[in-house]
Amino acid sequence: MSEPVCLVTGVGPGTGAAIARHFAQQGYAVAALARNAERLEAISLESPGIHAFPCDVSSADALARSCEKLTAQLGPPTVVVHNAVGAGWGNFLDIDPRLLERNFQVNVMALLHLARLTVPAMVQAGGGAIVATGNTSAYRGKEFFAGFAPTKAAQRILMESIAREVGPQGVHAAYVAIDAVIDLEWTRKRFADRPDDFFCRPADIAAEVFRIAHQPKSAWSFESVIRPFGENW
Repeated sequence: MSEPVCLVTGVGPGTGAAIARHFAQQGYAVAALARNAERLEAISLESPGIHAFPCDVSSADALARSCEKLTAQLGPPTVVVHNAVGAGWGNFLDIDPRLLERNFQVNVMALLHLARLTVPAMVQAGGGAIVATGNTSAYRGKEFFAGFAPTKAAQRILMESIAREVGPQGVHAAYVAIDAVIDLEWTRKRFADRPDDFFCRPADIAAEVFRIAHQPKSAWSFESVIRPFGENW
């Protein structure tokens, strides 16, 4: 295929789908990865440029098979967006330790495997981008985020390590942190009393991810922190 290829993990009904659609609208063949095959298929049917590859990214073997399959069908990705997220809340005494282990597999190990599977081809081709979407748990460990924040902090540091290695080789590695409640059906119900301006729209997040992935080499950002204008920070 002649189109550039973008791989997006965590393609669900919110941010992931918005990122996939935005890249498809900009002329990319998008390889969409997520565990829910039925939902992926529905998203791909809505947008012809999106191709469904059901995959549990917490499995290194499944991720390797999916990358091999999508590369054979579409070509090697020139942009990779790791949007899949493992989450859960509770303090260090209340959480099941297996929650932290699971989140580490999704948030950190999947990023490591993705980078190892895709970035060498970008280096060989002379350019590309790998972006992870995160949040402010990557910078602070609040008491009820003990099963989540440590993995996001590790994710950001891993991406920084990747950036320092492959940036001089022409590949842009970046971290986009979202300090917001994302505008989703379930968040609208949970925060029913909040105005529209309280929420961060997935389409706007997608536009920022696309912008970061296409920055000129003379002015790369490693970190971008985005939030609604009314967010208290």
